[in-house]
Amino acid sequence: MPLRPPEEVMRLSRLGSMFPTRLSFLRCLIRRLSDEQAQVSQHVWQMCDNGFGHAVFSIDLGGFTYSLVAVSTDLPAELRTDRAIATAWDSAYVLFDGIPDADDITRIVKNAPLQEAGRFGPRDLVLSRANKSVRLFDHVTQALRAGRQPDAELIRDIGYLMRTTAVYGNGKFGIADRASYDTRPGLGGPFAAEMLTVWLIRHFTHALAEHVGRGTLDRETKRHLGVGNSTGLGMAPFLVTHPVLLNNWMMARETALARVCAVTHLTEAQIARLGVLAARASAHLAQWTVSDNAHQARIELLGEDWANAVAVLTPQALAREMPVCAAMQSVRKMSKDVQELMAALLIEPFGDLVDGLADSMADPFGAYAPCLPDTEALRAQIKQSFGWALDVDYAQKDNCGQFWYVSEAKMEPRLGQRFEEDGALMETPLDIARRVQAAYADLPDTAERVSGFLARHPDHALAVERVTLAATYPYAEIRDNLISQKCLPVDMLRCKLSFFGASKFDPKSDRWTRINLCQGAPLADELNWDADDWWLPVFAA
Repeated sequence: MPLRPPEEVMRLSRLGSMFPTRLSFLRCLIRRLSDEQAQVSQHVWQMCDNGFGHAVFSIDLGGFTYSLVAVSTDLPAELRTDRAIATAWDSAYVLFDGIPDADDITRIVKNAPLQEAGRFGPRDLVLSRANKSVRLFDHVTQALRAGRQPDAELIRDIGYLMRTTAVYGNGKFGIADRASYDTRPGLGGPFAAEMLTVWLIRHFTHALAEHVGRGTLDRETKRHLGVGNSTGLGMAPFLVTHPVLLNNWMMARETALARVCAVTHLTEAQIARLGVLAARASAHLAQWTVSDNAHQARIELLGEDWANAVAVLTPQALAREMPVCAAMQSVRKMSKDVQELMAALLIEPFGDLVDGLADSMADPFGAYAPCLPDTEALRAQIKQSFGWALDVDYAQKDNCGQFWYVSEAKMEPRLGQRFEEDGALMETPLDIARRVQAAYADLPDTAERVSGFLARHPDHALAVERVTLAATYPYAEIRDNLISQKCLPVDMLRCKLSFFGASKFDPKSDRWTRINLCQGAPLADELNWDADDWWLPVFAA
């Protein structure tokens, strides 16, 4: 079956409607851990009764051993914030290459709580920090001390004991470059080391709550407690600055959808599976509640529309020829939220058809595309890949009212108001569409070599590079104006986070959101069974 075209898929409104799939990085990691029947071992547990101290957990993956060093501190309430200005957190973590010795542990315990201000080395693979969900953590520990399980409604509503505010990899702040481990089995996929860190952090939060509570959480409750995450603007530009990765992620997802839509007939087991997943999605939507009224209304509308959409997933309808394609076609006139939820659901039962696509989602070679032969070919490629950008009037304030820059204080991406704030002279070149339009306007009337054109217009080098890449990587560009006043960075965040495997998106503004990772995922001692059935989890207690 043909793939959905980039001009349909690569719009912010659709990227901001995406759901996790079985190709999400956490799902891929858990499958790998399950295939290897990996086991988590506890090497160190030095915690006071109130849960302050440090711990070390190790796991073998792909023939290598990795250890999470977790540091829990007594953080005054007035210092607890998820904002980037924070200088202290409830807990800090390092994913260490191997099993740390006493000197390694002493060094990490000293430096991990300092985060950016700490000193790290080549065996420190990932650096992270997290804050407690104080309300739920206190409730869980108090309930355990009283000899009972925590309140089911609170578990459903919050769903995590701690939320990370950063999970740093790839050489940031002196930790190991990704190139030093990206060829290792199990860590070759995108963000594999970061996802392993998050899953181990979840294990630590469970252990910490049980230690402080002096009791044991039941399995269903523990399984539903994931790791929260607060994600802001720092993540959004990644999709623009890594066009080949974005293409590979989207290409894999769209190829997976095309493959399952090409299935001519379903087995009875597949029909039953789709029915179970449709009901689970309905229950998940009912348990997905947020504080923002507008987004809560959107979730409730999705739930209502979903009730109509799943009418095409009856056993009778699915017993017909080309049933998956028919199901996808049936929602084409419904909201993008419904369409993307249906796409994620339809991919789910077909691991044998789609799981291998995960191997194509990394970018081991870097951005490369054959040069365009001349400016006429460049003109044609601009019309094909960036035709949507040529009619935008950038002289209008609404079309260029925002600018991206990097904060000098935190070295993190930020978004400014061009006509209200200083700093536009330090603008980060994420205005790809505007740059391509400018290059198009300067193209000569007669064909010449692209190198000659760039010799006269070196300022168009980035635009030409992106147009050239688009010829080889059709899903590499977000097909929207990213400096428009209408640009909502939270749509970019949701796209990337869905590939991580996030659920329960909880936007706090159009610039940052909270999510849940690993919710429903197997526990550390549950990797010896089929550990892949946790798409859109539902708490049944």
